[in-house]
Amino acid sequence: MLVQDRSTPKSPKSHIRALHSLHPHRFSQPKNLDFSTWFSENLYKIVTISLLIVTVAALCFLRNVSDTAVLVSYETKVKSLEKIEFPQINWNSVTLVSDKSPYANFRSERWIIVSVSNYPTESLRKLVKIKGCQVLAIGNSKTPSDWSLKGAIFLSLEQQANLGFRVVDHLPYDSFVRKNVGYLFAIQHGAQKIFDADDRGDVIDNDLGKHFDVELIGEGARQEIILQYSHEDPNRTIVNPYIHFGQRSVWPRGLPLENVGDIGREEFYTEVFGGKQFIQQGISNGLPDVDSVFYFTRKPGLEAFDIRFDQHAPKVALPQGTMVPLNSFNTFFHSSAFWGLMLPVSVSTMASDVLRGYWAQRLLWELGGYVVVYPPTVHRYDRIESYPFSEEKDLHVNVGRLLKFLVSWRSSKHRLFEKILELSYVMAEEGFWTEKDVKFTAAWLQDLLAVGYQQPRLMSLELDRPRASIGHGDRKEFIPQKLPSVHLGVEETGTVNNEIGNLIRWRKSFGNVVLIMYCSGPVERTALEWRLLYGRIFRTVVVLSEQKNADLVVEEGHLDFIYKQLPNIFSRFTSAEGFLFLQDNTILNYWNLLQADMSKLWITNKVSKSWSTVSTSGNSDWFSKQADMVKKVVSMMPVHFQVSYKETISSDQQLLAVCSSDVFYIPRQFIADFADLVNLVDNLEIHHKVAIPMFFLSMDSPQNYDSVLSRMIYEENPSSTNSTTSYSDQVPAVHPWNVSSEQEFIKLIRIMAAGDPLLLELV
Repeated sequence: MLVQDRSTPKSPKSHIRALHSLHPHRFSQPKNLDFSTWFSENLYKIVTISLLIVTVAALCFLRNVSDTAVLVSYETKVKSLEKIEFPQINWNSVTLVSDKSPYANFRSERWIIVSVSNYPTESLRKLVKIKGCQVLAIGNSKTPSDWSLKGAIFLSLEQQANLGFRVVDHLPYDSFVRKNVGYLFAIQHGAQKIFDADDRGDVIDNDLGKHFDVELIGEGARQEIILQYSHEDPNRTIVNPYIHFGQRSVWPRGLPLENVGDIGREEFYTEVFGGKQFIQQGISNGLPDVDSVFYFTRKPGLEAFDIRFDQHAPKVALPQGTMVPLNSFNTFFHSSAFWGLMLPVSVSTMASDVLRGYWAQRLLWELGGYVVVYPPTVHRYDRIESYPFSEEKDLHVNVGRLLKFLVSWRSSKHRLFEKILELSYVMAEEGFWTEKDVKFTAAWLQDLLAVGYQQPRLMSLELDRPRASIGHGDRKEFIPQKLPSVHLGVEETGTVNNEIGNLIRWRKSFGNVVLIMYCSGPVERTALEWRLLYGRIFRTVVVLSEQKNADLVVEEGHLDFIYKQLPNIFSRFTSAEGFLFLQDNTILNYWNLLQADMSKLWITNKVSKSWSTVSTSGNSDWFSKQADMVKKVVSMMPVHFQVSYKETISSDQQLLAVCSSDVFYIPRQFIADFADLVNLVDNLEIHHKVAIPMFFLSMDSPQNYDSVLSRMIYEENPSSTNSTTSYSDQVPAVHPWNVSSEQEFIKLIRIMAAGDPLLLELV
């Protein structure tokens, strides 16, 4: 199972405050009993005691008072403490870092930076021989302690820690994102160009200058006009560059899966003057940069990939408003874009460089710069090893939404570094990465200043200007080759295979639906697995459990009253189409939900073992108490809620609607109603199984619910172990099914693969 190990968080430590003793001195002289004298001498004691009494009284008042205004004010202050803190930086106070390494006096303009976990590869030995470039190898906790390669500078973990960079405190020990240290080191030692590489690719002809535009100004610069993708379609935010270079069936890592099927060639191109291609992305022959979905579904057995691209196709630029996936192993950076080298630390490993690329491209527009994609520059070798799907989870969940967000983002800041910090902060607020990367960005920017980097000057944003119409004379034609795809393991039919097509359809249907999942089982064993399973389909997966787990981003919630937390979650995703609640004892066969109406409520009201109407007469005391609280809430409902509820449950009947509420869906149009009903419940302890059906009956008539869940398998008395005979891939959901370990999750994935074959790539 390709899943990251996560450490179990330590339980919070108890904080005990010592009681301070009273003033220790004793009075040796007898005191005058005159009241005025006594009062004046003891005034400070009287005031102190009075303040204590007033404080205690105020606390009791806040605890018991029914005035909601006071409580709302208090809750607002508490919530404000949970917000992401925006870093405050005095840019003028950042001082230069003194270099105490053995390379303090070394300078080079061109650097090649790689991350190394093993002894030097043959490809790395070839990189060292590239003329005019200095190779810098960055070690991590997996790197052999005696690592050495003549001609290369190697920085071990210990050496990195001694450089004095702020970013070191934020970096994981065992990850390639430690290259961040290498970027700063190279800039500190005179870098003007940085080739971001890895140790498994050979530069074709061993000459970077033959492929990239190494010089943008001066005698060595190529003063030329570059072909550019058309900006005619303002809604196009992403392109697949592999089509331009002859391989329309291949897609790069980081391309949203919903765009995989867009394989048509460009109707026409435009042109742009060269000189500001500050980020240059090369294409890789052999094993190009592909995601795990491509690697697993297009790979014929154990045969190694050897995909070839058109080396004669012209390089192509991206206009503002359109992006392309970038990576960290075949990308050339000029100094004007060095700030864009920052690899984020809070996202999954295989997503880090892709998110960096999109983030950097958006900021590059603020400088008037752009990205250019070049024909094959390196040949990478396929080692025929597992591609970790779990390490790509942040790609398949959020990339499409990220692109739309970045294109629409605007900043009123007047300096580049201020814009960079603001964008990182807003991306954390939007959930594309976490507060860790806000703090990391602040450290990164300060380190850039500390190594002597100068901020580039801003330019006006072309996106905000009226787009010039593209005349007939401005249209440039280029017809890409259709190179043979004999190594893809599938026929070249002009469409992606059936499994990928299904995944795209599911993402289009549920890609803007938030899944809220409550885990009763051990989250340290299952939270990441649930996100891998459902995160491929839904916009995001919010995991709740009885105990909070910050490491796994699991929020605290109590199942009996979990509905009271839902409005807060709704408010965090204001653009979501809807919210699906699911308990971990119920399995969702999402492929059977495509026909459901996303504008209607879904619940198990037609599943007799899940939903029932109970008579409170002669029933247990618990039902009577719940019914009394329901009546109280109904009596306070506005007319439209009350009328809708009483259409099903008459006020003169002693009936109570009860639902297991293991799975239900609330579309956007009912979110405000749900929040209003939760507010009516207030502090009443109405159980989740009673509150949810009450809310649903109040929001709309059952005849208007979508019946998609009516066919689910639902058993009240489960067996002690899961049985494949109780599962069917033909129904929308199955209850119960318990998962408490990785082994049980693997078993579940294998049987669910009958409906979604791509799931087998998770195990």
